[in-house]
Amino acid sequence: MHTLTLPETIAKYFASEHNPEALAQCFKADAIVKDDGHTYEGVDAITAFLAAASLKYNATTVPFDMKDKDGFHIVRAKVTGNFPGSPANLSYRFGLDRGLIDSLEIKV
Repeated sequence: MHTLTLPETIAKYFASEHNPEALAQCFKADAIVKDDGHTYEGVDAITAFLAAASLKYNATTVPFDMKDKDGFHIVRAKVTGNFPGSPANLSYRFGLDRGLIDSLEIKV
């Protein structure tokens, strides 16, 4: 069985999906997250969005593939939760800067 090795910050992001305080430590203060047509700027807005999504969807995310492209880490993950179309495979496009998430774009 192949074990997926993720950069430390990205592994921590997925491991902390239901812990807003731990998630906040993964992001730069001025990070940007784009998901479902919305943009969240700054660690406070990002963690508030992620905490609300965690409560609403109670999703579990399991990364299964990662590629590096144009300076970004593209992680594919199976997401299972309380939402239409569950489970779904989503793409997470991480930009890292000095060991923290600088940008994240989540797409189907």
